Amino acid sequence: MIENRPWLTIFSHTMLILGIAVILFPLYVAFVAATLDKQEVYAAPMTLISGTHLLENIHNIWVNGVGTNSAPFWRMLLNSFVMAFSITLGKITVSMLSAFAIVWFRFPLRNLFFWMIFITLMLPVEVRIFPTVEVIANLKMLDSYAGLTLPLMASATATFLFRQFFMTLPDELVEAARIDGASPMRFFCDIVFPLSKTNLAALFVITFIYGWNQYLWPLLIITDVDLGTTVAGIKGMIATGEGTTEWNSVMAAMLLTLIPPVVIVLVMQRAFVRGLVDSEK
Repeated sequence: MIENRPWLTIFSHTMLILGIAVILFPLYVAFVAATLDKQEVYAAPMTLISGTHLLENIHNIWVNGVGTNSAPFWRMLLNSFVMAFSITLGKITVSMLSAFAIVWFRFPLRNLFFWMIFITLMLPVEVRIFPTVEVIANLKMLDSYAGLTLPLMASATATFLFRQFFMTLPDELVEAARIDGASPMRFFCDIVFPLSKTNLAALFVITFIYGWNQYLWPLLIITDVDLGTTVAGIKGMIATGEGTTEWNSVMAAMLLTLIPPVVIVLVMQRAFVRGLVDSEK
C-alpha cells in the first residue's frame, strides 16, 4: 500500500511545474521575439508581450532568408527534411538487414563482425568525423545530398537493438518458414518485418530527430548555401564582428525549425512509446 503524504505530493508537483517553466520560458521568449520588429526586439529590456509581426517575419525569411548570403528558408527546411528522412530510412534499412544476417545466417566470424560494429560506439564522433570528411572529399561528394546522408546511415545502436529483438523471436518461426519453402528474404518480409513495426516506429522517431538536428556535419560538408540545413543555417544567420543580427528573424527561423520534429513526435507518440516498452521486454 502506498502511503499518502500530502507534503510529498505538493513538493513533487511544485518541482514538476518549475521544470516545465524552465523548459518553456526560453521558447516563449523566442516566440515573443519572433513577433516583434527590429526596433522592438532591440528595446532594453525587451518586452515579454507578443507583437504583431510574426507572419511578416516568417514571410520575410521564407522568401529571402536571413542576411546577405542566405538561401530562402523554405529551401533549408527542404534540405533538412531530405537529409533527416534519408538518414532515417538508410539507418533502419542497413541496421535491420545487418541484424537479420547476424542472427539467422550462419557464417564464420559473425559474432566478431557484430562486435566490430558494436565497438564503434566507443569511438567519439570527433575521432571519426575528420577521416570521414576526407573520404567524402576524395569521393567527390562535397556539396551533395549523398555527402550529407550516406556517412550517417550506419548505426551500431540500431543494429544492436534490432539484434536483441530478433533474438527474442522463437526458433519455431524459422522452422515453419523452412518447411513452407520460404527464402530468407521472404521470411524477413513476411514475418520479421511485420513483427518489428513497434521497434521501427521508436527508431524512426529517434533517428529522424538525430538527422534533423545535425549541426557539425553539414558545416563541414556543405559550402553551397542552396544545400544548407536549418540547424546549421541558423548559426549562419547570427552576425559576427560589427554586423547586426536580426534577432526577430532568427527566432522566427528557430520556431519553424521546431515544427517538423514536433509534428513527427506527436503523430507517432503512441507507436514510439509502445516501441520503447516492447524493446524492454
